Amino acid sequence: MKIAIVHEFLTKIGGAEKVLLSLHKIYPEAPIYTLLYYEKGTGGKFSDCKIISSSLKKYPDFLRRKTKLFLPKLARAIEEFDFSEYDIVISNSNSFAHGILTKPSTFHICYCNSPMRYAWDWYHEYMKENKIGFGIKGLYIRNLLHKIRIWDKISSERVDFWLANSKNVQKRITKYYQKDSKIIYPPVDVEKIDFSDNVPDDYYVILSRLEPYKNVDLAIKAFNQSGRSLVIIGKGSMEQRLRSRASKNIEFLGWQSDKSVREYLKNAKALIFPGEDDFGITPVESMAAGRPVIALGRGGALETIIDNKTGIFFYDALPESLNEAIDKLEKNYSDFVPSICRKQAEQFSEENFEKEIVNIIKAESDRYFKTKMDG
Repeated sequence: MKIAIVHEFLTKIGGAEKVLLSLHKIYPEAPIYTLLYYEKGTGGKFSDCKIISSSLKKYPDFLRRKTKLFLPKLARAIEEFDFSEYDIVISNSNSFAHGILTKPSTFHICYCNSPMRYAWDWYHEYMKENKIGFGIKGLYIRNLLHKIRIWDKISSERVDFWLANSKNVQKRITKYYQKDSKIIYPPVDVEKIDFSDNVPDDYYVILSRLEPYKNVDLAIKAFNQSGRSLVIIGKGSMEQRLRSRASKNIEFLGWQSDKSVREYLKNAKALIFPGEDDFGITPVESMAAGRPVIALGRGGALETIIDNKTGIFFYDALPESLNEAIDKLEKNYSDFVPSICRKQAEQFSEENFEKEIVNIIKAESDRYFKTKMDG
């Protein structure tokens, strides 16, 4: 069986790219088709892969790193790829990858990190975050996203079998595409994360892209009020703005190596997770290190964290609500047993992901090809 993998943008490392790394590990001979590739942005993690980029690669490097600029071209670009020589294509999608064109003889299975949020459930928030009004530019963008929604719904019919990365995402697939799906949680490399049951240092940690939807601003307001120590690891478009709002008790470390990240996780009191993610790998990584998580009670965090056992939820996106959760954690810190945190994280191991992916792809592709033969 000849297999190919499709991914939207290989320009940085995030949760979807960690899924891609696991897929590459399972199917090392499968080429990776991607709209845009930026090797430096991915830290060379895909240097051993056969990468096939779209026609968008002709643009200068500084443009290729600004994926928003290509929004009008992405649907057409993803359809340009030719998969006629492959038996199975796996799309790892959170926007356009599932829109590829395949022949009836090719089985297309999509691992969906989410339907494109800025076109569907996050549309109005996206407009506000980017200050898109009803001027000429605003009307153009609104019309463009309207057309993309139509394309997205139509292209969802091109997938033969859907996988969702969480119950949270499964609900969106049902809502926007009217498709059934099976849940396979994303892989977390639990084995590489050092476990600690020692007394932690006196700081909290955030591990996140510094983008508006990650809600790091909420945590900064809370820690400005409390004066507690907070370490923030990550980079993004909001970095300078967040730095300007932070008090001296908040430290920004920018990008850090995997080894450094693991050290900060295992020595922190807890991970602060103030945003709503489709799944959220970092809370699982924190629990793997033996540390609890204080998380906004929305999205994928509700599926990975056990409230009052491996973490604490706060439900109002307000600094006062976050600080109340931190106060509760500190008052009852001995209730959060590191070994229980670790055991919870092990459910989401890379080993479990790989086993489930291999089994489901074999079972569903066999069923697909048998149906085609019988027909």
